[in-house]
Amino acid sequence: MNFIVRPGLVLLVLTNLAAAADDWPRFRGPNGSGTSEARGLPMMWSAEKNIVWKTALPGHGASSPIVVGDRVFLTCFSGYGLDLENPGKEEDLVRHVVCLRRSDGSILWKRDVPAPQPEAGFEEFLRVHGYSSSTPTSDGRAVYVFFGKSGLLAYDLEGKELWRASAGSGFSSWGSAASPVLHENLLIVNASLERRMLIALERTSGKEVWRVTKVTSSWCTPVIATTDEGKPELVLYQHRKIAGFNPATGEELWHCDTDINESYAAPSPVVGQGKHRGLVFAYTNGAAALLAIRTGGRGNITKTHVKWRTPNVGSGITSPVLDGDYLYCIGNQGVASCVKAEDGSVLYRERLPGGASIYASPLVADGKVYVVSRENGAYVLAAGPEYRLLAHNRIAPDRSVFNASPVVHDGQLLLRSNRYLYCIGEMKP
Repeated sequence: MNFIVRPGLVLLVLTNLAAAADDWPRFRGPNGSGTSEARGLPMMWSAEKNIVWKTALPGHGASSPIVVGDRVFLTCFSGYGLDLENPGKEEDLVRHVVCLRRSDGSILWKRDVPAPQPEAGFEEFLRVHGYSSSTPTSDGRAVYVFFGKSGLLAYDLEGKELWRASAGSGFSSWGSAASPVLHENLLIVNASLERRMLIALERTSGKEVWRVTKVTSSWCTPVIATTDEGKPELVLYQHRKIAGFNPATGEELWHCDTDINESYAAPSPVVGQGKHRGLVFAYTNGAAALLAIRTGGRGNITKTHVKWRTPNVGSGITSPVLDGDYLYCIGNQGVASCVKAEDGSVLYRERLPGGASIYASPLVADGKVYVVSRENGAYVLAAGPEYRLLAHNRIAPDRSVFNASPVVHDGQLLLRSNRYLYCIGEMKP
């Protein structure tokens, strides 16, 4: 793995600007954990029950919303690829950044970003999730979005464009999906498809700070792990390996081999907390396994830092979630598993009813595991080592497709479909 640091650059260590503790500022919430301490969340809802508000969006999309104070930000696209049978013309594709009022879902502003040509045609997996699958991120002062070959853009919270930067000119018939993440003064993005790189930019200017080359076939959003010594490591799942980097410089510190036969890497790792600090938990596609990897190693750690490897648990799309001593894993074909974080033992493996197809990663909050399927509603499981289906909720007759991972904010859920954003909460009679 090669890395390049821009010479002469002095890295300023800034205080993290993300404001309120209950904000949801990036993909899967704080550090991509997919968990929340919120209580009083709804267990049941329908088109007539517990829908606080519902907003029609100005285009389709699969990115998750983020929440910063009284504002919700998400991305979508229009002009091309909205109709499976008649997608239209590629040159009409426009991506949008949308800001909504958190309290009532009203749209406050929208910014349009026309797609440079040529763009990937509407085929293969792009027919499943479309042209807007990367979730924005925010530091409380600005919102940062990634639109593949259309680049990285920064806006202030009022919608003024602050800067834009290229992430490369490549594209894939599977589309982009990795979401940007913030670390200190850096905005880090997996530009594997666009440039075969992992890159870091100054968050205030968009200038490149470092790059890691030869990153291939990866749709993974990286996470920041902490070693036993308290040092940060940037962890990325890429083609045939999981690797840890120095987030300040891009230097590869370690890597763990996965499987020589896997063709792509998509699920994000999840970072250990509490007594599991110093571990990261990650799927491998080719081996269909869940791994617990000790951080802090150097070089090839495949034989030295893998605490356990559990076969036949995983997903090619969704990411796991860790809550206390249990990992919850949802396969993209609707098989739910609970794995003991200490030793990798499988406590249950059950297929969700109704033949669910799932792209959204699970959420754990309020003693519940929320699992959103694409077209067969949302499942609510009891958190814990025993499988218990508490509810199966459908929002009909919208016929929406739900690819985005759910969000928790202020005791409510935000669910995004390809057509609407829903706020779901307990409604008083």
